[in-house]
This record gives sequence, C-alpha cells and structure tokens, in this order.
Amino acid sequence: MSHDSTAASENVTRKLSGRRRKEIVAVLLFSGGPIFESSIPLSVFGVDRQDAGVPRYRLLVCAGEEGPLRTTGGLELTAPHGLEAISRAGTVVVPAWRSITSPPPEESLNALRQAHEEGARIVGLCTGAFVLAAAGLLDGRPATTHWMYAPTLAKRYPSVHVDPRELFVDDGDVLTSAGTAAGIDLCLHIVRSDHGSEAAGALARRLVVPPRRSGGQERYLDRSLPEEIGADPLAEVVAWALEHLHEQFDVETLAARAYMSRRTFDRRFRSLTGSAPLQWLITQRVLQAQRLLETSDYSVDEVASRCGFRSPVALRGHFRRQLGSSPAAYRAAYRARRPQAERSADGNAPSGPATPPASTGSLASPASPPAPTVHRAEGHVPHQTRRTPAALSASVPGQRS
Repeated sequence: MSHDSTAASENVTRKLSGRRRKEIVAVLLFSGGPIFESSIPLSVFGVDRQDAGVPRYRLLVCAGEEGPLRTTGGLELTAPHGLEAISRAGTVVVPAWRSITSPPPEESLNALRQAHEEGARIVGLCTGAFVLAAAGLLDGRPATTHWMYAPTLAKRYPSVHVDPRELFVDDGDVLTSAGTAAGIDLCLHIVRSDHGSEAAGALARRLVVPPRRSGGQERYLDRSLPEEIGADPLAEVVAWALEHLHEQFDVETLAARAYMSRRTFDRRFRSLTGSAPLQWLITQRVLQAQRLLETSDYSVDEVASRCGFRSPVALRGHFRRQLGSSPAAYRAAYRARRPQAERSADGNAPSGPATPPASTGSLASPASPPAPTVHRAEGHVPHQTRRTPAALSASVPGQRS
C-alpha cells in the first residue's frame, strides 16, 4: 500500500507562521547524544546536492543547552545557533537524547512546543522521541522509537501509542523513527513528502541506501525477559507461558495460574510490561514460529501446531500482521540470506529438531492507537498505512543504540 500524504488525520495541522520558512530545517542537539544519529539530519538536510537533482534545504544546527556538546568518543561540538534559531524553522529535528531516564531541559521543551504551535513539523529520531514525549507533543498520537527503549517510552508516557514494529511513523505534523539507521528512512520520507519520489531517489543514491527499505524492526527485537517483571510474582506465570507455547492455552489460563480475575490480571500485566497479555501471548507464539521456520524443516502446519496455534490459518494471519510476510515466504527469504557455507554445513542436519528454548521476550501492546501513518512492508513491497490496530514493544532497557 502506498503512502497517501493527503490522508486525513485527527490531529489538526496548523498553518506555518509568517516568520517560519518551510525550507529551513533546525536540528536540535544535546550534549551526550550519539554522533551517528546526530549526523543523519545534518547530512540529509545540510549538504547541497542540487547537482544530483535534490532540492536544497537551509540547515540550522541549534544547541539545546550550553556547550560545548560532548558526543561519541569524547568529541566536542559547538553549534552555531541557540534555541532562538528554532523560531525560523519549518521543520525541527531532534535526532537523539542522551538518556531515556533523565528529563530534557525545559527551555528546549518550550521551544519545541512553540514551534509546533506555530505550525512547524516536529521530528524525533530514535531516542529523540523521548524529548517530543516530554514536551507533550506525542500525547494521544502513534509513535515509534528504538525497539530497546519502546517499553520505557510506553510506560513513562502512557498516553503515547508506541509501536516498535515500525521503521517510522508519520502522524502529519509530528513524526518519529525507530533506532539508529531508521533515521535515514524517515529523513528520506520527509524529502519524498516535500519534493517527490524522484528527489528522494536521487538522494538515496548519493547516500548509497535503498530509497524505501523493506520490513520493520521485528527482525531485531530482543527476546529476553523484561527486567521489570523479573522479581514480580507474575514472573512465574510468564515463565510457564514461555515454556508451554507448544500448548493451546489462553489468557484466562494465565490469569487462573496467577490466582487473579481476568480483569485484574490484564491490568497488572500491562502495568508491568506496557503490554496487553493477549497480544503478548500471540507475539510470543509468532516469535517461536519464526525460530522454527529458521531452524527446522517442519511444514507450516507442523510449525503452527508446535507454537500453540489452533490452525495454520491462524498462524499465517498473525505472522503476516506482525512480520509482513507469509511463513513460507519468510523461510525462503531467510534461507536465501544465509551464507552458502552455513547452508552446506547444515546439509545433513535432521529435518525436525526439538523445539528451541521458548522465547523469554516481552513485546508490549499499548491500547489501539487512534490513527498512525506508519512504514512497514508486505513481503518486499514497502507500504504505509493508517490506524494499525495494535502495537508491540520488546522490553530491554538500555542507554545507547
């Protein structure tokens, strides 16, 4: 499905105020931000590539706090502008934030709020989403961030509809991207929205990246047990579920094992993980199926049975919704990517290994978001849709991507 930039949004897009210019992009930097993420919007919007057919933006690099700004490897940066320069920008990009546990400077948050109020497009790359959330700009909106930090974002800002499956989410005047290299995907999307596919394609060729990247973040999701649940009584129930994914059971079964009503269990589970237990359970079964498709020669019907799905049809539906392809297509693509040497080494492997250890992951599912425009892929065809019904969150705390 192709992206429709004219699709209606429940969030009102404000007219750009007179002092702001659409072609001016302000990049807001903070001390402690990683250099890779910080450099992405500088390269995309700050280099003159008109000779390649890429329309030129005017870049303003702004310090969000007193300098010098320290970054990766001990480097120190001096931004030529302060927060006052943001008042001229039609687009403001926050490429990263130094810590998901500390609040951004209030002066910077006020500058972002004012920019948004005056019609500027606000963009958060990777952990920059935490700055946008702290400013209240993501309240009631769909958003994404690096999959490692998605559970923290969902728990700290419960009014944000976090979906870590996506490479980026375009909600009109507020946009967010997944971690690290996904910032390039979102910046290319911005160029495409502003100047068309031809300009975005020319820029992608200069950057030596695909103009549209297939897939979301699912393939990178870590599957370790969320730290928040490790010492909680529910940990035993979660561990049991992960060890019995090959069996057919539902959330009522888990609630009974926890000696709770379904309603209490749902509330307690969500408070610990940011996830609805039903979506978490479905996601764990899909992840288990993903591993079996990668490591065995079981038929799709057998994989469905070994992952607790009631039928192959149920597996195919959930698998496609979460990973963007059918189980058979996923297996074929995975095997095509494996090195020839590895395939040869596995040539005499048994066709049906024992079920691999159960996933110990937690993927969150905040309440159904009201209207995202997101980037995903169906097979090899990237698409962007509005109103994805559920969100996933892998829960692994961290500080850098």
